[in-house]
Amino acid sequence: MFEKLRAKGFDVIALHHAEAIITHDMAAAASDLEAVLDGLSVPITELVAGGGGEAQGTQRMRRHLAELGWIKRNVIVRKGVKWGEEAPEREIASLSHEIDHVKVFGDEKVFALEIEWNNKDPFFDRDLENFKRLHAEGAISIGGIVTRGSSLQANIRSLLRRFADEIQLADIETLDAFGYNPTRRQRRLIQERAERSGDFRQAWVEVFCSDKYGEATTHWRKLQDRVLRGVGNPCPLVLIGIPDRVVSFEAPYSAAEL
Repeated sequence: MFEKLRAKGFDVIALHHAEAIITHDMAAAASDLEAVLDGLSVPITELVAGGGGEAQGTQRMRRHLAELGWIKRNVIVRKGVKWGEEAPEREIASLSHEIDHVKVFGDEKVFALEIEWNNKDPFFDRDLENFKRLHAEGAISIGGIVTRGSSLQANIRSLLRRFADEIQLADIETLDAFGYNPTRRQRRLIQERAERSGDFRQAWVEVFCSDKYGEATTHWRKLQDRVLRGVGNPCPLVLIGIPDRVVSFEAPYSAAEL
C-alpha cells in the first residue's frame, strides 16, 4: 500500500489494521491519495511566502481531493434515551466535529482526512482525539493525517539557504516580492544574528525557520511521537509525511500565484 509514495520518500505509517481495511474495503482511497500526492510540487517561493491563511500547496491538495469526492463535512453524533416505546426521546449527548476531507467507500466505509502542513502541533492532538471519538461511535472507519515529512523538516534550512544563495539575498527588501513581510522583532533578530555571524543569508534562514517551521509546528516527528504514546488509539490511522523532494527550484523566481 502506498508503494509509489514510499518510493518517492514519503513517510507512511498505517496503524490499528488500517492497511487491511483499505486493502479489502476501500482500495480506491489509496489510489486517490496517491493521485493527489504523487505529483505534488511545492515551489520554494511558497515556503518563503508570509501572511496568514493556508499555504498554496495545501490549497492545491484540497482542491484535488475535492475533485475526487473528499469533501468537508460536519459529522454530528447524537445519543438519546427513551423510557418505553410511547415515551418521547430525550437527547443526552451530542458531538459535532468538522472534518476537512471525508469520503465514503462501498458499504458505508468512511475515511476522514486532515492536512496539517504548518499549524501549531496541538492540532495533532485535536485531530487524533476527534478520530478516536468518531471511530468509537461508528461514524468513521479510518482517520488520516498528511503533514510535513521528516526529510522536509530536517532539510528545510538547507533548501532555504539554497534559495537565498540563488537570488543573492543581501537584504530583507529583496524578499518583498515573495510575500515575506517580517515583523519589527524578526528584523531585529535577523540583523543581530547577521552582525554576529557575518552571514546575512544564514541569519535570515535561521530566524525565518525558527519562527515559521519550528519544532512547535506540525511535522512528522511531532505526529509520530503522539501516535507512539497512544494518542488516537484504537482508531485505524493512516499518516503520511511529505518529503523534501517535492520542493522545486525554478529560476528565475517570482512570487507564486494560485
